[in-house]
Amino acid sequence: MKNKLTGKNVLITAGAQGIGEAITKHFIDSGANVAIHYFSSAETAIELAGYATSKGLKAVAVSGDLTIEDQANDLVEKAVEALGSLDILINNAGSLVARKMLDEMEAEFWHKVMDINLTSMMFVTRAATPYLTKNKNSSIVNLASLAGRKGGHPGSLVYSTSKGAILTFTRALSSELGPFGTRVNAVAPGLILGTSFHNTHTTKESAAATTAGIPIQRAGNADDVARAVRYLASEYDGFITGATLDINGGVYNM
Repeated sequence: MKNKLTGKNVLITAGAQGIGEAITKHFIDSGANVAIHYFSSAETAIELAGYATSKGLKAVAVSGDLTIEDQANDLVEKAVEALGSLDILINNAGSLVARKMLDEMEAEFWHKVMDINLTSMMFVTRAATPYLTKNKNSSIVNLASLAGRKGGHPGSLVYSTSKGAILTFTRALSSELGPFGTRVNAVAPGLILGTSFHNTHTTKESAAATTAGIPIQRAGNADDVARAVRYLASEYDGFITGATLDINGGVYNM
């Protein structure tokens, strides 16, 4: 896998915290050049870029609010300027923001979460596609969620809806970009502990109850997801596209 990724140019959104940080480290350790997007994790993003350059790799850390079209476009331009081209896009940015039931749902909150999880992904992917399709083979991996499969826990209505839409976005885009040699896949993580997402939005009691129902008898961690993302991305000349890889310990199979 290292040989396949050596010298490849990768853009990772939200690549400096939680699952994104693990993904970035896995790509760096596999010999890839990285453009690390961050929104609030500047210190970690800069540290990761330094780690990459210490290995003789190209790296850049770029801040931006990806729900703003111009900033999403700017991210891609800065990534390409720093790396020279683009082979792989990892769409990792997203958030639950807060738990709200349907009877609490305001239009503003609905649009905010949809923009963070889905519209931002469209903006970045649209900006990156002209560079990806210049290559004979390239790859996009989108971060969905088990919530997009099952509907999530109470209060995650809009988040689950947006993550379900990412599954469809992935399938549709794989058909659109397939003729250009660009594969598009997704991963759908389940309970991944040790991340800011679950530290913020999942109680210890809820995590314990969920873990008890996982056939493999443990929660996931960020490296579990990063390995799967790296695999899908590294098979840039492979035959897997339009697929979603479920990473949930056996809770949900499809």
